[in-house]
Amino acid sequence: MGTSQQTVIEEIGAPVPATMQAAVYRGLNDVRVETVPVPKIGVGEILVRVHTCGICGTDLKKIATGSHSAPRIFGHETSGMVAAVGEGVSQFRPGDRVVVFHHIPCRKCFYCQHKTFAQCETYKKVGCTAGFEPSGGGFAEYVRVMDWIVREGTVLIPGGVSYEQACFVEPVNTCIKGIQRLELFPEESVLVIGQGPIGIILSTLAKRAGARVITSDLYPQRLTISASFGLQEMLDASRTDTVRAVRERTSGRGADVAILAVGGNALIPVATDAVRPGGRVMLFAQTARGQATIDPAAVCVDEKTLLGSYSASVELQEESVRFVMDREMNLENLISHRFPLSRSVEALNLAAHPQPDSMKIVIQPGSGWEGSSA
Repeated sequence: MGTSQQTVIEEIGAPVPATMQAAVYRGLNDVRVETVPVPKIGVGEILVRVHTCGICGTDLKKIATGSHSAPRIFGHETSGMVAAVGEGVSQFRPGDRVVVFHHIPCRKCFYCQHKTFAQCETYKKVGCTAGFEPSGGGFAEYVRVMDWIVREGTVLIPGGVSYEQACFVEPVNTCIKGIQRLELFPEESVLVIGQGPIGIILSTLAKRAGARVITSDLYPQRLTISASFGLQEMLDASRTDTVRAVRERTSGRGADVAILAVGGNALIPVATDAVRPGGRVMLFAQTARGQATIDPAAVCVDEKTLLGSYSASVELQEESVRFVMDREMNLENLISHRFPLSRSVEALNLAAHPQPDSMKIVIQPGSGWEGSSA
């Protein structure tokens, strides 16, 4: 077979078409559902028919700030079925159910040697595209997975695990990385500010590491969902002074650790004040560059440590896959809204303006597949 697109009959029925629907970013706050060509694949590459793609805060930031050139097709929390394989691909075949990472580092550069993989230039080079500049591509019916991602970033989904569960592999990886960076000791107290999907995953992982977890959110509805995952010690920030309440629960000292799992900088002082002298504060959702108010004496005099964690770690790939595929968390229960691709603009708008009852929002080009929940 040649190196051009293979027209392979899929397990689900139809041959690969010439065109597809995609949510195309056209500029600042401008995303449109359009008909575009199905991407061609080459040697060592595969074409995946997308079933589910989660909406990530970084996708929303790029759309809202216009930080990236247009046109692009975003979406990187992608699960689906292999539709076609390029020449030289032997580990996958049409019909395989897979989840794909979009970043894999070189493992050789200065940053990889120091295990700061997200700063590797190869890592920053996106290896999945639905067309245009590679940007993930999961908000489309088909995505082209390039050769280095096929080799090291494509994972088979076991039988009995849904596409919805599987699409959490990448966000779970980022959360495991953050928790490992904190180097938690057993029974340390951890305040997690924000109980959206990422906050709940971080809270669960901190509890899994042996910590005492206190959750906080402005929305009681989110705390109710958090409690359903076994996170019972909670603070309603709409009615309670978080800093005072945390100190009351920690013998007046403050928490050992605070994790800020909600975007924006306004809560950085709250997180800093809520931890004890010598404690740690992790910024997990502060991805927009800008200025923030930080008390320097809290770092110097009070010896509090300010940490950050961004994106995933290739060293944690196997652990994150195992956590998701073994269903250590029923991650599907974090999904509050499922949108077909035709309503992806509506999905992105809801994700950008979350409501008290909205949690993880996914776009599902494969929502109409027969038996698609398997």
